[in-house]
Amino acid sequence: MGMKPHCPATCAVGVLLFSLAASACASTRSPGSSGPSTPLPQNTSPAQICTSLVSYWAKETLNGSKWSGIDWEQKGLSNDQYALHEEIVAAAHAEERRQGRRKALELIDRQAEQKCTQRKGATGSSENWRPPS
Repeated sequence: MGMKPHCPATCAVGVLLFSLAASACASTRSPGSSGPSTPLPQNTSPAQICTSLVSYWAKETLNGSKWSGIDWEQKGLSNDQYALHEEIVAAAHAEERRQGRRKALELIDRQAEQKCTQRKGATGSSENWRPPS
């Protein structure tokens, strides 16, 4: 039982694979670039955040997702946003019965944007919130 000598072809394949992996991990820059590009920060208004949150969770509720049952705090909603959510979900259920799921989802987007904009993001907090003692 002796050891087999190394095959030059096996070593060459190993070196080639290592080189390819290393070059794939290396960052590439185009000529003239001074460094990695950083995305610009976006200014998101309270109304846009409200619209995004309320429409997302209303759709999850309408679709019956497993996460739709978590409470409003876990969803990241303010009391005012939760009230909007409930209004919109009720309207969406009625729309779904009349016009179908697709129309109900469209109604959610439309109403979330309208109501969140009207209420400037609906950021009102919980009346029963108390600071930690």
